[in-house]
Amino acid sequence: QVQLVESGGGLVQAGGSLRLSCAASGRTVSTVTMGWFRQAPRKEREFVAAISWSSGRTYYADSVKGRFTISRDNAKDTSSLQMNSLEPEDTAVYYCTCGWRLSDPRRRSGYTYWGQGTQVTVSS
Repeated sequence: QVQLVESGGGLVQAGGSLRLSCAASGRTVSTVTMGWFRQAPRKEREFVAAISWSSGRTYYADSVKGRFTISRDNAKDTSSLQMNSLEPEDTAVYYCTCGWRLSDPRRRSGYTYWGQGTQVTVSS
């Protein structure tokens, strides 16, 4: 079992920044891929970013490339998502997730554990 707890959501004006964090505990995370997905009202949950825990390789959705940065701290078992130049379209509940041996970190189906989510609201 792995427990994931997100933090750092909130309300920000367009153009502002937020930093989300995800703390992982439980089963070893040394080989896991950590990901962030988001879900806006009346929309499907969509991929945002992912990072391989072992290699550090990163993946981004086209809509957030150049604005969001995912990182990890292996010593603390945490993943962070730095979000800059936020837009109203980024408003959603953001979920932290993790999985092992993912063929495509952009696909939701490969992930095993999910956090409860944290709300991000960007006002225009």
